[in-house]
Amino acid sequence: MNAATRTLVRRRAADRCEYCQLHQDDSPLATLHIEHIRPRKHGGTDHESNLCLACIDCNLRKGPNLTGIDPQTGEVTPLFHPRQQKWDDHFAWEGIRITGRTAIGRTTIQVLEMNSDDQLNLRAEG
Repeated sequence: MNAATRTLVRRRAADRCEYCQLHQDDSPLATLHIEHIRPRKHGGTDHESNLCLACIDCNLRKGPNLTGIDPQTGEVTPLFHPRQQKWDDHFAWEGIRITGRTAIGRTTIQVLEMNSDDQLNLRAEG
């Protein structure tokens, strides 16, 4: 992945995790990562359409996952795709907590543990 692609991804995301919305300035321990939405092991590429900016927590928890189990329905559900879907269609804010508007939102929140104690503490401080 070249420097121009990395710069494009960071600018497009406005230096925010495209999953939990954590801003780079509020990520005290690590630089936000360039993340493969569809992991390479599942045929993903380094093309900008398959890349997003992710905090270390979201990136590590997502790993190679493409799906999860919707906690409400028990159905296998795809994870949120930042290039193909709008954040506000699937997620909402309730104070410092992120809630799921859809099965995709609920599943992504659960798999990425977007309301972990660490995440909530960072949001409360920011």
